[in-house]
Amino acid sequence: MITQIKGKLEEKNPTYAVVDCNGVGYLMHISLNTYSSLPNDEYVLLYTHLSVREDAHTLYGFSTKIEREVFRLLTSVSGVGPSTARTMLSSMTSEEVSQAIASGNVKLIQSVKGIGAKTAQRVIVDLKDKVLKTFDVDEVSVIQNNTNKEEALSALEVLGFARKQADKVISNLLKETPDASVEILIKQALKKI
Repeated sequence: MITQIKGKLEEKNPTYAVVDCNGVGYLMHISLNTYSSLPNDEYVLLYTHLSVREDAHTLYGFSTKIEREVFRLLTSVSGVGPSTARTMLSSMTSEEVSQAIASGNVKLIQSVKGIGAKTAQRVIVDLKDKVLKTFDVDEVSVIQNNTNKEEALSALEVLGFARKQADKVISNLLKETPDASVEILIKQALKKI
């Protein structure tokens, strides 16, 4: 199995990248997160996953090993194929996906195009323990942060801010201070929006 490809980035597109490795161009399907982390026209290292089906061999590329691991976990769930997993990783970062699974946030997973309620629940049931073990996520802090985050988001929505924009700001604030209270999150978010 091809585990990584290192070479010159020949072509970059929001859905795929072509890397020239000693004269052979490898086309890899990528997420938007990987796309945004790729430089223009330079040597790159992408971690890969080769998906083999009867009718196709498809190579997926990732900027980090964590993103590749989340992708592999997602594709292990019945009903979640490689393209759905890639869509999830384009909609959210790998950290956000693992946090959503660890905290049992069905709504967030279901917000991804192509994932219904049953599939979202199956993802959580199948992967929650694996995510908690693999990524060493503390379930209590995830639930606490998630509750604070949801309350802060609701308050900002009531104040007239777009949820998507507020979500980004709140997520960044929680990265800086994971144990921030709802009040602090709202005050800091209002300064940054």
